[in-house]
Amino acid sequence: MYLAKVVGNVVSTQKSEKLIGAKLLLVRLIDDNKNVIESNSIVAVDTAGAGIGDNVLLVKGSSTGAIYEDKRIPADAAIVGIIDSVEVDERYK
Repeated sequence: MYLAKVVGNVVSTQKSEKLIGAKLLLVRLIDDNKNVIESNSIVAVDTAGAGIGDNVLLVKGSSTGAIYEDKRIPADAAIVGIIDSVEVDERYK
């Protein structure tokens, strides 16, 4: 699981049937101080109702397709939560 920031929307009228109705967002990985650490953007399926500017929890890889109980989706990344806060023990900074 990764921390990420939503930086945009993706609109795709032609896509896999399994993605119809899915919201696609553009995200960038962030560190625990909410600083963007990856300049490359990732397209992620939104399962949490996130929007631009939100810090989110992101899963990548094979576990992504298992988010929906009734079907496997053809995606490499999915937003599974919206972050309220991040707290890091000062001893580990």
